[in-house]
Order: sequence, then structure tokens, then C-alpha cells
Amino acid sequence: MRELNRLKNFTVFILVVLLTISTDLYAGGINATDTLTNIEPSKDQSEEIQIMTALLLRHHYRKEQLNDSLSLEIYENYLNSLDPNRLYFTEADLEPYNLFRFSFDDFVMQGNLNMPFQMFNMFREKLVIRVDKNIETISNGFDFSKEEYYDSDRENAKWATSETELDESWRKLLKSQYLSLKLAESNSPDSILISRYQRLKNIFVRYDGQDVFQYFANAFTSTFDPHTNYFSPRAKENFDIEMSRSLEGIGATLATINDYTTVMSIVPGGPADKSDELYANDRIIAVGQGKSKPFVDVVGWRVEEVVKLIRGPKGTHVRLKVLPASEGANAIAKTIVIERDKVKLKDQSAKLEMIPYKVNGKSYNYALIDIPAFYFDFKAYQNNEKDVSSTTNDVKKLILEAKSKNVDGIVIDLRRNGGGALQEAINLTGLFIDKGPVVQVKNSYGSIEVGMDTDEELVYDGPLAVLTSRESASASEIFAGAIQDYKRGAIIGEVTYGKGTVQSVVDLARFIKNPDGKLGELKLTQAKYYRISGNSTQNKGVIPDIEFPSVYDYSKFGESSLDNSLPWDEIKSADYNQVSMINDEFLKKYRSDFKSRLSTESNLKNYVDDVNEARNIRSSTTISLNEAERLKEIEEHDKKRAKSDNLDQKLEADEVKTGKDETEIDDVMVDEAFKFISAYITAKLG
Repeated sequence: MRELNRLKNFTVFILVVLLTISTDLYAGGINATDTLTNIEPSKDQSEEIQIMTALLLRHHYRKEQLNDSLSLEIYENYLNSLDPNRLYFTEADLEPYNLFRFSFDDFVMQGNLNMPFQMFNMFREKLVIRVDKNIETISNGFDFSKEEYYDSDRENAKWATSETELDESWRKLLKSQYLSLKLAESNSPDSILISRYQRLKNIFVRYDGQDVFQYFANAFTSTFDPHTNYFSPRAKENFDIEMSRSLEGIGATLATINDYTTVMSIVPGGPADKSDELYANDRIIAVGQGKSKPFVDVVGWRVEEVVKLIRGPKGTHVRLKVLPASEGANAIAKTIVIERDKVKLKDQSAKLEMIPYKVNGKSYNYALIDIPAFYFDFKAYQNNEKDVSSTTNDVKKLILEAKSKNVDGIVIDLRRNGGGALQEAINLTGLFIDKGPVVQVKNSYGSIEVGMDTDEELVYDGPLAVLTSRESASASEIFAGAIQDYKRGAIIGEVTYGKGTVQSVVDLARFIKNPDGKLGELKLTQAKYYRISGNSTQNKGVIPDIEFPSVYDYSKFGESSLDNSLPWDEIKSADYNQVSMINDEFLKKYRSDFKSRLSTESNLKNYVDDVNEARNIRSSTTISLNEAERLKEIEEHDKKRAKSDNLDQKLEADEVKTGKDETEIDDVMVDEAFKFISAYITAKLG
């Protein structure tokens, strides 16, 4: 299976609010006929691709040239978007199209979309035939006593040499899907699978020129970078309509990847976040309304149609059948229930927790400030309200509160923070420094703008640590990078996501006079973030001073895992003076001590063991198709999970345990941050 981070070629819908019932489109009332009408490109689409080409060549940060190399990449991207798992096309099918693989640069310049549309028409024909074959295979049943396996990772699979080879790949895939449904105690797994594939056929039979153009346009734009995307008129309209209706949701970002509706991120403070049951990279396979209505299988659905099922009135419940990412390829579906609600600004606001801490017989009073997002209440600002809620304003109040309680050190938690308002990252940095540069932004023309903190007020000058995870991105990386560059505090945790690019949206209708229909939008990357040290946050992210092992494989999750992500580079540093509160010699010594304790200190050792176990589960792509063996694997996994859950429950019962000389906190990163600050204070005082 291709890595879950691949966003190219898929429309991502931000579900700050989520979805209604509209099942008539997929209820099975449509029968795909044997004769399909070929889909043809429109005059507007021909002009759109030419305009997009001009905009990308002139304004995109990456100064690409249209040539045979880019043409080949466009061609391969398009094939991968149509058949990412190499399950429809054979080598023979592609031979006629391979002759044109070096002509796609000419096609986009000339607005010639005939070849991409011909390729889609052939793909759709193959899909319709394949679905009929699949239904026959499912109806014939499977032998689950046979010892055989299916490898779900087809990223590097080669194109099949024959239809017989494809038949065998599909047989194993269908058998795996059937067995998963059976083990999840689904009623009539054969009926569910047959309906799933019949519905997939119906979806593609309904495709029109907009759908085909969006496939190809995104195959083209993604050759520049993964955050440059095309949005069709329908995609934009559907999103605007859903956002304007009085419906609420669960607070998640979804994308369709390899026929699965996949959770890309969870909105901090939203219903899904509060449920603590849905996570990034989980796959949603079915949606049910209320607490008892039947589930609707959504594998193969367009993401916007899944969105319609999940959205609904505030206070109502939606049930999701989910394949947890944490359980890897062998995941068995679990059901979660979430109450729909709006994501309120106050739910995303920074929060303070004062924690007494004891180490080596010494007592301290620490503040943990959780910042889920960099936010700013623009509505309150436009209404000229006096006390506007923003990350900086709220954190400033929390710091003053902590100081009133004689705080000894502050830990800023950015582990769930995927970014937000850049200016807030700049302003927040200003609470911890006198004044100075915080970030540099270089645009596609080479011009560099420096984001400055001009407020000389220093709100807090004491010991500081910042917690990061692989999910910390964008504005979070700007703040963490600035704190690190100024040597104002220590960064503790995981390497951050590495998104250091800036996008803008262009309405293509601005460039075409009197179009025959509505036109789409182009989101393109036009600038890049750089730290004041001159290093980019792009691709590499922020590397912590004290680095924890991560459950994530960085080659499969993060900016560096995305195809064509812009590379890391550096520019001249900004003019700034380091605070140098973090001494290099002290940091070197502490880091060495931490690495030793990872293998000797019980809570850290347990953490490392858990991380390694999770990584092993996530990396496993081989699925047994023997029912007895799968049951045994599930039983062993359940035992391990129960053991882990019991440990968590014991820790949650007493999250902060203070003994005679030591305090133990179940959150090992928070515990380590407090240890670090304690050691810093001791070293400073002598």
C-alpha cells in the first residue's frame, strides 16, 4: 500500500465540521452498461491547462522547465493516480501510451488533453470489466485453510505481464478483504464486498470531464511539489455548500488514498480529538448514523461523498468503522462513536497546568502550557473587541498566572500543533525574547522578507523547554526553530514534520474571457520559510536538542516522504543576537546522559520498547490468508494491547506520582523536559 501521506491527486476536505446522509447516489440503483460513452475534454479545460502551465512556470517556487524529463514524470504520475496499486493495467495495455510518454510537456503547453482523456477512458473500461470479474471471484468463495499470504505494499510492484497475473493479485486481495470482514464479525461479508465493488463501478460510470481533468491536472501540478493542487469547480462548490449549511462534524481532515477514506489529521479541540479514538492515518471503511442505524460501506467512495455522510446536526452521533493505522496491514475494523459538534476557538486555546516536581530531593514548581494551534480570532478583531483571543494573548496571560504562582520553569507543548497563523508564531516568540527577527520568507523571485518581533516587552526570561512531535508543523516549526536559534530554550521530542512552504490560491476564471462553464482554482507554492539561522524548515524539520525515538517512519510520514517535496537548503542568516541561555557544553553532557538512560531508566526503556513494537506493527505489510493463523495473530496482538492498556490505566490513575526524592510523570517527554530544566537550574546555581 502506498504511504498514507501521498496527498497528490486527491482532493482534501477539511472537516472542521462534518457531514449528512446522501446515499441515493451509491445505493446500487444504477447499473453500469457494457457500452461506455467516451469522456471528451472541453474547450475550457484546454485553456485551463495552458493557463496553469503558464502560472506554474512563471510563479512556482521551483523553477521547472517543460522538457522530456518532466513529461515522463507527468505521464508516470498520471498512471499512478489512475492505478496506484498496479491492479488494472497490464504491460500490453500501456504499450500504445508509452510511445507518447515524452510528449506530455507539449500536450500541456498546447492544451491538448486528448491523450490523458483516452487513457482515462481505457482505464474506466478496464475497471468495469475487473469489477465484474471480482464479483464472480467473491461469489465462488475462498478456502481459508490454505497457507498463503498477500503483500499489501504494492508501491514497487511492476505492471502485470498478463490478465492471469492480475487475476491472481486480485484473488488474494479480495480474499484478504473478505477475511478481514469475516473476522470483524460482519454479517454477509460476501454481500458487503460485492456491493462495494458494484458501487465502485457505478461511481466511475458516472464520472465526467471535470473528474477526469482533475485527475490529470493534479498529476501535472504534483510534479512541481505535493502542495500544488488543482480544485475542480465541483470540488470547490461542494466544499462551499457544505460549509454554509447548519451542519456540524467531527473535526478531521480526510483524503481518499487507494480507495480508502484516510484521516490525514485531527483538528485540536474537535470532537474526534476529544474522543481520543480516531487518529491520523486511520482508514474509515463504513459510516453509520446515530447509535444503531445500519453501516454504509464507503470503500471506493469519493471523499466529498463520505463527508456528506459524516456531517449532521450538532449533538447527533455518527458511527465510524475504522482500520487503525497503529495495527498495520493486519488491522481489524473497530467501531467508534463520535458526537457531532463545532470546533470552537476556545477548545483550541492554550491551556496551563501547574505541576509540582521533585528530582534528586529538590522541589520545583513547573508550568506546562499546551498550545494545540496558532490561532487568532479575526472576527473579534474586525468587531473591534478589546480582548481578542489569540495564541500570543492567551499564552501571555497563562505565563503571568504561572509567574504569580512562583513558577521555576515553563514547558511549551507543541506536539499536537500542526500550525496556523504565522504572525502568531512570530508574536509568541516575542514573549521570550526582547525583540528581533523570528523567520525569513523567500518568494519565488528570490526576494527575502524578515518577520520581526518589534515589541521590546520580555514577558518571561526563565528556564524554557519546547516539546515537539512529527505532527508539529509549519508555524510550530517557526517558533521551535527560533527558540533553538536564539538558544533561548531546549527543544525536546521528535523531529518535526518539515513543511516550510507557503501556498496561495488562484482563481483560473480571472484569465479566461466568457468561459463556457465554471472554472477551477490552482493552489501553488510561491514561497519558502527559513529560520533566522538561514536554515530552511522544509523537508528536514526542526531537529530536537534532546531527540526521542518515534513510532513514525520518517521516510513514510512527514514532508520528506512526499514525492517532489521541495529540498532543504539555506540562505544567509538574519542579523540577530543569541540569548545563549542553553550552554553548548551543558547540552552535550545532558544529551549523552539521556542516551544512556534510554536503555537503563525503566520508564524510558518501556517507552522505547513500545515505540519499537509499534514500528514493527506499522511496517508489517504481509497478511496471512489463513483464518486460523490470522486468529492467532489477532489474539497475540490483543494480549499485547491489553497489557499496554492496563499499564496506561495504572498511570492515568496517578499520572504524577511523587516519592520522597523523585516525581514520576507518565508522559515521558514532559518528565524529561522537567528533568532537563531541573538540571539546568542546578548547573546554573552551581
